[in-house]
Amino acid sequence: MIHARAKLLEKLRRDAYREGTFTLASGKTSDFFIDCKRVMLTGEGHALCGAALFDELERAESAGLPAVDVVAGVALGGCPLASAVSLTAFERGRTLDALYVRKEAKDHGTKSMVEGAAKESARVVLVEDVMTTGGSSLKAIEQLRAAGFEVALVLALVDRREGAIDALASKGVRAAALFAREDFVR
Repeated sequence: MIHARAKLLEKLRRDAYREGTFTLASGKTSDFFIDCKRVMLTGEGHALCGAALFDELERAESAGLPAVDVVAGVALGGCPLASAVSLTAFERGRTLDALYVRKEAKDHGTKSMVEGAAKESARVVLVEDVMTTGGSSLKAIEQLRAAGFEVALVLALVDRREGAIDALASKGVRAAALFAREDFVR
């Protein structure tokens, strides 16, 4: 639904984009920051993220990406996105269960790095809020592969255009984003 994507961009511009001096997860310093959680953790934002990401996934599959079975999210920003896409898929008649990929193993229970009930060897789309260098996605891909999953695509809300797509491609994973740096920084 084009409406969801346009409305999501409007909300991200208004509520998530900030200028100033920020240190990113990659360790780099930036003069802007896009805090997608300020949008995706609202009811409307959650619904818009789920719809826009699911629509983009279906476009990719229509263009030749083999169908995925599971949507995975990187802790912390990707987890609500995985849930939103899973719910949207269910509402539209498709089963697309969610997985959460931890950054560190917990020190109790199963000590699992990947949480969820998906079957091994399932094809996965990994969702992220913001991609910069691709470091978080690459670590999550390693964890998913170690758990027996095949990562078909990384799909983000925003690509800062700082090398993530090329870094992921170098590891054999296609990546795309709904929005990019130029949608925010003029």
